[in-house]
Amino acid sequence: MPINIPGDLPAASVLEQENIFVMTRRRAQSQDIRPLRILILNLMPTKIATETQLARLLGNTPLQVEIELIAASGHTPKNTPAEHMLAFYKTFDAVKHEYFDGMIITGAPVEHLAFEEVYYWEELCEIMEWSKSHVHSTFHICWGAQAGLYYHYGIPKIHLHSKLFGVFHHRVTRKNSILFRGSDDVFMVPHSRHTTIMRSDVMRVPALKILAESYEAGVYAVSTNEGRQLFITGHSEYDPETLALEYWRDKRAGLAIHVPYNYFPNDDDSKPPVCTWRSSANLLYSNWLNYFVYQQTPYNAREITDLKIAEA
Repeated sequence: MPINIPGDLPAASVLEQENIFVMTRRRAQSQDIRPLRILILNLMPTKIATETQLARLLGNTPLQVEIELIAASGHTPKNTPAEHMLAFYKTFDAVKHEYFDGMIITGAPVEHLAFEEVYYWEELCEIMEWSKSHVHSTFHICWGAQAGLYYHYGIPKIHLHSKLFGVFHHRVTRKNSILFRGSDDVFMVPHSRHTTIMRSDVMRVPALKILAESYEAGVYAVSTNEGRQLFITGHSEYDPETLALEYWRDKRAGLAIHVPYNYFPNDDDSKPPVCTWRSSANLLYSNWLNYFVYQQTPYNAREITDLKIAEA
């Protein structure tokens, strides 16, 4: 089944060229079926690229998905045209009376700041609190995962001595996890971050389960007991060239940056990178949509019950 997005969203033409079934909202409305409603809080500066990456993964499942885009208020993105924001993004105030089957909170390049110093922190806290009663399952990515674990459970982020940058081997540590049902014993995930969370801090919270981790990159996937909240510390959604774009950007700026680990063939940045995480990314999002959203969300989204957050 297709992903249901506005026909003039830039992602639509990209996904159609990749033979991913995209359905316009006009056609979707003529079908006698309720699509899954997924809200995306896009905190990334390159919003169009992130929209396309997430839409690609959400659209590669047998389920019909309708996405709604929101961004933090009070800020004009430098890397996204204003007309794009006006055409495709809503404010949180415009959607907070609605209910959603799932929600994705993206990462954000604000790791150098304490959470409370981020200009939209209060709004993000309001959104995360709201999600407990208006969203069936919330999927947090990278900094969004660190922010969610800090807000809901008091788990701090820890600054790394050097940037964790590259593609790393991961293993499923909770063998019966349905989020990784069908996964290989070892799978690859890109990471690009200066901070991390400690395994010992997560283990101290009874409501949380570590599902997958990496020897080099640390804890990767954390879930609540009911799967109503998922925290993913890496960027499975990244395109093959995303790390390369970050690498060349920082190198041109004269910043201290090393070649992304396990990314360019033989660490030769003159060669095109090889994508080793595409299949595991598709499996991750497909399992989330199927097992944690579609199989569990009520048909009437207004019947979504409050999510009780265990105290840390």
